Amino acid sequence: MVRPARFACNPQTAASNAFQERPTTIAGPDLQSAALGEFEAVALALERAGVGVLIAADAPEPPKPDAIFPNNWVSFHHDGTVALYPMQALNRRWERRDAILEQVIRQGAFRVSRTVDFTHREAEGKFLEGTGSVVLDRVHRVAYACSSPRTDLDVLGEFAQQLDYELMAFDALDRGGRAIYHTNVMMAIGTAFAVICAEAIPHEEHRTAVISMLRATGHAVVEITLEQMERFAANVLELESSAGTLIALSTTALNSLTRMQRGILESHAALVAVSIPTIERIGGGGVRCMLAEIHLPKRAGTQAMVAIPGT
Repeated sequence: MVRPARFACNPQTAASNAFQERPTTIAGPDLQSAALGEFEAVALALERAGVGVLIAADAPEPPKPDAIFPNNWVSFHHDGTVALYPMQALNRRWERRDAILEQVIRQGAFRVSRTVDFTHREAEGKFLEGTGSVVLDRVHRVAYACSSPRTDLDVLGEFAQQLDYELMAFDALDRGGRAIYHTNVMMAIGTAFAVICAEAIPHEEHRTAVISMLRATGHAVVEITLEQMERFAANVLELESSAGTLIALSTTALNSLTRMQRGILESHAALVAVSIPTIERIGGGGVRCMLAEIHLPKRAGTQAMVAIPGT
């Protein structure tokens, strides 16, 4: 997780992120204070639930209003791979900092065997924003992605080739007919469950193919509505803690679920929900967006952090 230093509404991302609202009554310092309090609440809730959390500090200069969402610029994999991603917004590219990577590796005693860098694609105007753009079934090696201005099919293909994933690409639209900016707001995949807003996929053959793949790989599928998607019901992340498996999500997401949907999720993992209304409304991202999950192997002679199996 990255503790924000200058959280704000990012004008460079607002055009493609329909979840993002411009503040009308809250001043900049108050936004930062509110977001910081919500950030600390998420970190504390996860730590109390037994999840190992590494916290890096955002640098105040240059201003990076979305630094709280690190999963868009980096991903960490079980085979020791670190992947770096091309970002659409210029001020989001500043979030990629060697100091953060060095802290993760040093503090967590992780081993990195290679770095796969896709950032050269920014010069071509082609983007792929990490595990926001790509939702990974790490166990079965399937990468799901909906195309958008921030998720380019060419870069997706390069990702699938470099990291050895089967690619499942499709279109997904919100209620206004706009491309959904990140796949991880309309679907999530755990070890044995999947949450998906199937009605956001306009083409029947794509919708059928995605649902069929999820079921073929042994996932209990929880279908949510567009209204639930808008409340971040799919923006959830399965984590492993010292006490077992859990699902991190916001209270907005939790409260949007029906009793049956919640029951299915709870049959697979404990639910850990935290209220983050400022981050959701002004940042346009939920709890899952705040978490860059670490699957890197530990260095020899060190104790492994708890992690979900897979790559």
